[in-house]
Amino acid sequence: MSANDSLARRNAIVLAGAHALAGANASVVIATGALVGQVLAPSQDWATLPITTFVLGTALATLPAAAMMRGLGRRDSYRIGAGFGVVAGLLAAYAVREAWFTLFLLATALCGAYQAFVVSYRFGATDNASPAYRPRAISYVLLGGLASAIVGPQLVIHTKDLTPPITFFASYLGQALFAGAALLLLGLTRFPAAAASDAGAAPARPLREILAAPRLRVAIACGAVSQALMNLIMTATPLAMVGCGLTATEATLAIQWHIIGMFAPGFFTGGLINRFGIYPVMLFGLALLAACGVVALAGISVEHFFAALILLGLGWNFAFVGASALIAADQRPAERTKVQGVNDLIIFSVTAAASLSAGKILAGFGWSALNLTLFPFVLAAALLVLWLARAERRPARDAAE
Repeated sequence: MSANDSLARRNAIVLAGAHALAGANASVVIATGALVGQVLAPSQDWATLPITTFVLGTALATLPAAAMMRGLGRRDSYRIGAGFGVVAGLLAAYAVREAWFTLFLLATALCGAYQAFVVSYRFGATDNASPAYRPRAISYVLLGGLASAIVGPQLVIHTKDLTPPITFFASYLGQALFAGAALLLLGLTRFPAAAASDAGAAPARPLREILAAPRLRVAIACGAVSQALMNLIMTATPLAMVGCGLTATEATLAIQWHIIGMFAPGFFTGGLINRFGIYPVMLFGLALLAACGVVALAGISVEHFFAALILLGLGWNFAFVGASALIAADQRPAERTKVQGVNDLIIFSVTAAASLSAGKILAGFGWSALNLTLFPFVLAAALLVLWLARAERRPARDAAE
């Protein structure tokens, strides 16, 4: 392993730990946001609005976060992001205690701003990595989410009733505590100064020229589809389960198994990409997203919900890691953070629309209709990947002839 890959591995391990702690941020909001919204919102149609403001906070913070990373470097920027998480958890706890819906929306938006830094951890781990090591570095970082699959939901389960009659108050205090721990851990990362990493490198191209590349466009589209569909189903699941007579604890455990499905493949996704190629792995992920819809349509037992959410998480991992590897592959050092910021802005803007739609579709048309929306988007993304794979094979075949 080269010295650069050794440093990338160190950063990936630290970022995986920070990701595990940050998982409490996402898990608490995802598992409880719609349930809190159901109590505080003016109508049931707006129950998932806290999840939407969470995703919107992520979308709106992506470009400022990218600019901050270019100016301050990744380590200091990541620690500032964790500081947002501390403030967000404290505000959310206060909003729950005071039954203040507007403040709760602001708090979840700040949780989303924290998440804008967290989602860039996968790219930060590739800064020093060789091209062959980048998919593995991304997988290591996402593997930290596997720990968050246990930490976040268990935090909710063990704290939700600690302060009766105010449910979830202690859960958000715990989320703030975990963000503080992540802030300290991120001090162990080691990134080159932005000026040093760009020294001697080719200058950044205009954004229009960068985005003209078909490979980048397909990567952004597939990343957006996989993230948005995952969020669409995940956001509505706690409401659907409680609406079907299941308990909030069962709904939280379903989210836990979903997050395990999202991040457990981190052990081997990078290796699969190196062995079989990015496009087959992405197509397999999209097929698993479709399988989630099939299982969800088959029944409404606890087992159906759990199985569907596990498939949803697995499908997201293969499709999203593949798309992220494509994003990281072709960018010059001087343009990485800008391109990554635009990518995440597009992805989480689309995801915000999906999360807002989740509550309305569920309330107006039901769980089955919500799951039927998976199939056309999965098909469209799969066709894009197949088209790109064929287009890239054609020049190689012509050269061989």
